[in-house]
Formats: sequence, structure tokens, C-alpha cells
Amino acid sequence: MLLILVIMALFLAGVPAALLTVNLSLFRAPEPGTSHGHAPELSVLIPARNEANHIRTAMQSVLANQDVTLELIILNDQSTDATEDIVQTLAVKDSRITLINSSALPENWCGKQHACWQLAQQAHYDLMVFMDADVELAPQALARMAGFMQTSETALASGFPLQKTGSLFEKLLIPLMYFILLGFLPLNRMRKSNSPAYSAGCGQLFIARKSAYMAVGGHSAIRASRHDGITLPRAFRQAGFATDIFDATALASCRMYHTAGEVFHGLAKNATEALASRKMIVPATIILLGGQVVPLILLITAVLLHAAPVIIAGAALATGLVYLPRMLLTIRFRQSTLGAILHPLGICLLVVIQWYAWLRQLLGKNIAWRGRA
Repeated sequence: MLLILVIMALFLAGVPAALLTVNLSLFRAPEPGTSHGHAPELSVLIPARNEANHIRTAMQSVLANQDVTLELIILNDQSTDATEDIVQTLAVKDSRITLINSSALPENWCGKQHACWQLAQQAHYDLMVFMDADVELAPQALARMAGFMQTSETALASGFPLQKTGSLFEKLLIPLMYFILLGFLPLNRMRKSNSPAYSAGCGQLFIARKSAYMAVGGHSAIRASRHDGITLPRAFRQAGFATDIFDATALASCRMYHTAGEVFHGLAKNATEALASRKMIVPATIILLGGQVVPLILLITAVLLHAAPVIIAGAALATGLVYLPRMLLTIRFRQSTLGAILHPLGICLLVVIQWYAWLRQLLGKNIAWRGRA
């Protein structure tokens, strides 16, 4: 029986380890495109709801971008803090900034999707960058993103910024976005197909062609979604447009959450549109626990029971396949070594969050975020 479990663990740990190793060479940062004598033109769009702690830094990082022509449009989404005052103060000093105030949130709309849809209506350029208010751009970020769109045939692309972490909960859980993405999404196949099954993205940073965006319906097509990282690319792909992802580690940074509570509820708020969906919750649990937690348990058990050498060796190999990809991700994306060492614990916490979100949905309970359910 122990041998059978070891074989299963080897398979469940080996498949994502192998795919992730291949994907690391395909998941690249964009290079600048050829300007043909003029700077790329972009509309940078930031929805802001109570973002007084971040909005100034985000705006200044956008305005500091080089080799581009840009407009920066901020939507104040009924903030009750100093967000609007900060934006107005900066707008007086820089004519590239436009501040708009959100209309009332319509029924059956998620706040972020409503904000982004309003922003898109105001954009003057065909390349639109949707950026969260807690993202900070590098000076060449926009030029390189524009270059990516210029040399590719994609209508929508998403960058994964450097994820800054502070608390232990952040170190355990936030880097798992890279593991889930690169361990289970075949990038080669994704780029050869427009199938919605390969939809992937990071809601922190999107760049889209406005012509395609409007043809799709943009954020209005996903108005009730809380997980635009998946649902926006899916809408584009369902309409026949190509989407892609890129490594934005050197182009942007973001610290999504700061406390254990923020991490837990932040990840839970959109879980039911991904791993905690009705179709995915059980297989995702089996795959994640079976491939990332069970190998270590089997190794400890085999050693304590003085199992046959082949069983101990198999369990040790499976455990190595758990830690090798996480260590590679830690180096590549500048993540916490402690979080990597405690990787099985992080997986357990992630699974708990998925079941928590699934159970709340089953009971008809909403998850509140930024004062909205």
C-alpha cells in the first residue's frame, strides 16, 4: 500500500515540476518594440477606492515612464479617505492626469469591473493599461509593454509584477500564484490556441487594444466577476482574440496584502471563480495535497517505519520534486526562502481558503471587500 501511495505521489509531484521547469524558459519579460520614429501612445487607467496609502506612488511611477506618450486617468470610486485630494493635487502639476468620479455601482456589477469599464470609455489611445492602485511601475515598463503588443498578435496581455511580501502569511501564500500558473498551465499550448480553457492573467496589470476590448465588451462582459485575472482573458478568447502573459518582475511591483486577515479574505473573495469552483474544488484539493503535501508525509512515515529502501528512495524523490520547483520560483521571482521551505504548509492553507470560499458560496454568504459585499 505504501509503495502505491509513493508512486501516486511521484506522479502528482512530477507533472507540475516538469511543466514548471519548461514554462520558466517560456515565461519571459517583454522587450521594447520598434517605435518607427514615434513614441508609443498609451492610456494608463487606475481604479482607486480608498487608496490614499498607495495612489501617489503609483501615479508618480506612471508619470516617470520614459519613451512613451501617455495619459493617466484615475477613477475615484467613492473613496472616503484622501484619495481624491491626492489625485487632484498631482493633476494640478501635470496635465497628463485626468480625475473622474465613479457613478453609483449598478446592481449585479462588481466594483472593480464597473470602475474599469468607466475608465475605458475615457481612454484616447488604442493601447490601454489597466493597473491596480498598489502597483508601482519601472521607468521602462510602459515602453516594453507597448513593444510586446507591437510584436505580438495578442489583443490582451497580462504581466505578473514582483510580489512584495512581509508577513509570514504573505510569504506562504502569495508566491503560490507562480506555482499554480507555471505548474499547471502549458504556455506553449496556450499561445497556439484561443481556447478559453487556457485563460490566465493577473488582475494587477493588463494591457489591451481598445478596439478589441470594445468588441468584446471589456469589463462589462465580466461585470459580476471578482476575478478579472481569469475572466477578462476568457472573455477575449471566447470572442476569438488571442491573449498572453508575461513576466513583469523587472517592470512592476506590488504588495497586495499586509496582514494574515487581508491575505485570507483577499484570496477567498475570488476563489470560487478558480480553484474553488464547483468543478475544480475536489480535483484541485487532490492534486495539490497529493502532489505537494503527501510526499513529505510519506517520506517521514517511511523512515519512521523503516520501510524498504525503494519506498524511502521513491518518497525522497517525490519530496525533491515538491521542493525543486518552489526553490526555482523563489530564485527567479525573488520570493521568500522561508516561504519555500514551508511550501507544504502554504499549500495546506491555500486548500483551506478554497474550501472556506466554497462553503460560504454554498451557504449563500458574500465575502466583503473594501466595504462592499
